Amino acid sequence: MIVEIKKLSDNAVIPIYGTPLSAGCDLSSTIDTIIHPLSRLAVPTGLAIALSQGYEAQIRPRSGLALNHGMTVLNSPGTIDADYRGEIKVILFNASSEPFTIQKGMRIAQMVVAPVIQVEWKETSLLDSTDRQDQGFGSTGL
Repeated sequence: MIVEIKKLSDNAVIPIYGTPLSAGCDLSSTIDTIIHPLSRLAVPTGLAIALSQGYEAQIRPRSGLALNHGMTVLNSPGTIDADYRGEIKVILFNASSEPFTIQKGMRIAQMVVAPVIQVEWKETSLLDSTDRQDQGFGSTGL
């Protein structure tokens, strides 16, 4: 699948896959900044994309940043809709007790392109029965 991508900044880095079997490609920052503990920031990537109808791009944390530095994507996964043509920004959140420094070109998140299905809702007064029914959070055990 080919997706058109536009650089909006001289500092923008075209996303790359870390390995041939990687599901996500890395997104990089176009700015130098510091995210303080328990703070969030929309970090620009300097990129805009043109996805085809029926697809979305999911923005997810990088596991190494999450584990080693407490950095996560706050609305994970963030969604880039097929009709959005603006700059991709990553809402990073510092869940650690230490400030985190971001430098231009640093890989800050990963992006996964995935198919989506829009459904047609049919209102009803009765749903089919299941063994689980309305048992929610934690109902299936640890």
